[in-house]
Amino acid sequence: MSNEAIDRASAEDLVSLATDVGSAPMQVGAVLVLGGGGALDVDRLIPAVAERIRSVPRLRQDLAPTPFGCGRPVWVDAAGFDIGDHVSFVECAAPGDEEALLKVAAEVVGTRLPAHRPLWRMTAVTGLDGDRSALIVAFHHVLADGIGGLAVLANLVDGAPVPAAVAFPQPAPPSRVLARDAMRARLTAVSRLPASLRRVRDAVVQLRPTAATHAAACSLNRPTGPRRQFLVVRAGLDDVRRVAHTHGATVNDVVLTAAAAALRALLLTRGEDVDRFIVSVPVSARLHASATDLGNQVGVIPIEVPATGPDAVRLGAIAARTQAAKQTSRAASTALLGPVFRLLARLGLFQWFIDRQRLVHTFVTNLRGPDVQLTFLDRPIVDVIPVAVVTGNVTVSLAVLSYAGTLDITLIADPDACPDLGVLRDALRDELDRLVRPDPARSGA
Repeated sequence: MSNEAIDRASAEDLVSLATDVGSAPMQVGAVLVLGGGGALDVDRLIPAVAERIRSVPRLRQDLAPTPFGCGRPVWVDAAGFDIGDHVSFVECAAPGDEEALLKVAAEVVGTRLPAHRPLWRMTAVTGLDGDRSALIVAFHHVLADGIGGLAVLANLVDGAPVPAAVAFPQPAPPSRVLARDAMRARLTAVSRLPASLRRVRDAVVQLRPTAATHAAACSLNRPTGPRRQFLVVRAGLDDVRRVAHTHGATVNDVVLTAAAAALRALLLTRGEDVDRFIVSVPVSARLHASATDLGNQVGVIPIEVPATGPDAVRLGAIAARTQAAKQTSRAASTALLGPVFRLLARLGLFQWFIDRQRLVHTFVTNLRGPDVQLTFLDRPIVDVIPVAVVTGNVTVSLAVLSYAGTLDITLIADPDACPDLGVLRDALRDELDRLVRPDPARSGA
């Protein structure tokens, strides 16, 4: 491995590692639902995946520590890499519908990946109704953030370019090369100090609106365990975009508007009344990623989201708040949160903190996926469902992904702390329907 090829963990990557504590692993992924055609052929699947992952170096690499003074850990080729350790097959339980598939996905994504191998797995699911199959791809957050995950998937589907074969594994860089590279990085950091200070300033601006505001006490914040449940709500992407553009908002603003009202509806069935929620919205520092530029470049923006009042008024207020937050550096919050979280982890206090935090009620992650339908082994990918595992005392969160004209919203919950997730699903579906087909009396139009 040459000096130019050194791929170090970013500061955000180290936060992902340091804060992966507790009973639920910090893992994310996607469920690719393949159209009719029966079970996937193992004799085609494994060789195809083995060939295609050559375009994503990190899928055959481990994160290795470096000697003292040689900088952050580096990604190096895994000498014992075996594709058979990462690809498996499972039969879906009857009746093979979406609920049964999502139970499999919750088990796959919620099972901690072995630390001694590259941090990903692919599970082919057979036995689905309609003669369908599915692929569940799961990876640790240190491997890639959401945008990086989309870059990984883009290199696994049909039509992705496959690089020429090269010798594998490549040797790890020697200590002297790592030391020189680390020194250059430190000198560069000094030259960028003014920009770093501006980034800290922007982080304060992004976090200030809710810094003095505690999330209202309610049952959304309870201790969570290792199990997860996934349910999905879908909407037409064009319908949501139309509503968003009408009000000078974004697709994510519409989702936040619907989610707040749905969360309130859920709490009302529990005898609780909350009229606004603090939602943590991840924001990427980049608009695109490539298969050779993964890792984490994500910050968070806490947004106070009203849950009562005319829909148009709430949507306008949310759009104004998210737009104001975007005026500062993208993902600047990591300049403050990253060091704090790493310090808490080093002191053994991070788990205590996230189990008791009163800063946010939930997380809403939104990614823009491919606009056109893709294929895998000549089978159409008819749906892509985002999945993730959230830890701490946040009992329910949302992962949103657009794909080929459809907006998939996955509700993620601890079924023990949130046994009534179906109520939230139904409420969110109703809220989205009302937003895209507004009643003038309700919308405030």
